[in-house]
Amino acid sequence: MSFQEIFVLGAGAVGSSYGALLSRKNDVTLVGRKNHVEAINTKGLEISGDIKERFSVKADTKIKKIPSDTLILLTTKAHDSAKALTTIRNLLKNNTVILILQNGLGNKEAVKRVVGDKIEVLRGLVMMGAEFSGPGKITFWNGETVLEQTESDERIAELFNKDGLKTRVSNEFERELWNKLIVNCVVNSLTAILRVRDNETAVDALKGVRHGIIEECVEVGRAEGIVLESNLKESVDKKILQYTNFSSMYQDLMKKKKTEIDFLNGKIVELGRKHHIATPINETLVSLIKSLEAKQ
Repeated sequence: MSFQEIFVLGAGAVGSSYGALLSRKNDVTLVGRKNHVEAINTKGLEISGDIKERFSVKADTKIKKIPSDTLILLTTKAHDSAKALTTIRNLLKNNTVILILQNGLGNKEAVKRVVGDKIEVLRGLVMMGAEFSGPGKITFWNGETVLEQTESDERIAELFNKDGLKTRVSNEFERELWNKLIVNCVVNSLTAILRVRDNETAVDALKGVRHGIIEECVEVGRAEGIVLESNLKESVDKKILQYTNFSSMYQDLMKKKKTEIDFLNGKIVELGRKHHIATPINETLVSLIKSLEAKQ
């Protein structure tokens, strides 16, 4: 059963891709930056890559009204969640559902601090790539979405699958969340520093760095009660080889925007300190990314 309305809050590359596909059979509004919104409303949303299609989808710079039984896809950067949701907090209904489609750890807690416990909030993992090619233009690489188990999980999964967004509900969501986190900790930081595509970080020269990042993440995860697969280093190396896009952190730095480093490698450093675990490689990467942010 579809929702009465779907808003994509923070419609950049990833959010616009989800919104476009869902707009085929649902009432969808993309909420994004003015130049992107104007381009979509004038010429439609052009998607290339694994999908080549121009979508006629509604777009606006803000949410003015939220009907009953609305789904909100939160696709802002993790550090922008509180600001974005504070502006619409008084519009939310008890049956509004918020699906967080962001990188990192601590996102759900940040959202619930703003919206409270009466609103259903769930996390989803985005296992696909997207690049912002310009206002009204997105490049998209298909993959899957993984949802945590909540009241609306199957309803959202059915909705997404009908519109071509391969989606499943996981009964081991925390473990899968950490697997995704570790890939992001490796790929996002290294691509942003080296200015390369994701798969270029899989070179042998970076093997020691990659595996050092993973070892620190695994140790911190274990302290948090997360048991990860024994061959994780090899698994991550194989995954990275398949990713031909530029990471979101690379794209953020190229656009002179703040990155999500605090929710990725920064979160590993934070939890490492909590458990008295040294994380020197992740700490170095955080310092390097923050220095690049400061330069611009």
